[in-house]
Amino acid sequence: MECKDMKYKIGDYVSKPIAGVCRVADILHLDMVGVKPDTLFYLLIPVENRQEKIYVPVESAQSSLRLCLTSEEAWKLIERIPEIQVIWIDNEKMREQKYKEAIKINSPEALVSVIKMTFHRKKMRIEQGKKSTSSDERYFQMAENLLYTELGLALKKPKQEISQLIIDFIDKNGR
Repeated sequence: MECKDMKYKIGDYVSKPIAGVCRVADILHLDMVGVKPDTLFYLLIPVENRQEKIYVPVESAQSSLRLCLTSEEAWKLIERIPEIQVIWIDNEKMREQKYKEAIKINSPEALVSVIKMTFHRKKMRIEQGKKSTSSDERYFQMAENLLYTELGLALKKPKQEISQLIIDFIDKNGR
């Protein structure tokens, strides 16, 4: 099945906002009411939930999917973590909106920014004798899960080891 818009092939790992890392399991037509018969779809299977199926039209996949990082790209990202900017926002509603945008644009750098921002805010609040906000916790976990799953795939390591790997790398390289 070839189509000029087809960027991904069966077996590719792609990142989709919110869903995270998925494997392209098939490229197919769906026989459904309201769907043109010549419309091609990617069938995606999330690596975190292999029972789930996500169908993405090939023609709109460009705006909602991207290939996952390679091992080389993952290491380059890890090297750049100390330099990735955090945009500090004091206003709670605006900050949550910024978190949502970062998750939606699905860029590894944006996810790193959310992780760094929420981590620094949590540390600051604890020093003030306060608890972390539920919004910060929720987006920290979401960004961490999305990023660490992708880095784990790229570096062939369990997602649970990625946080420590990053800390060790930054400590070792004095950054």
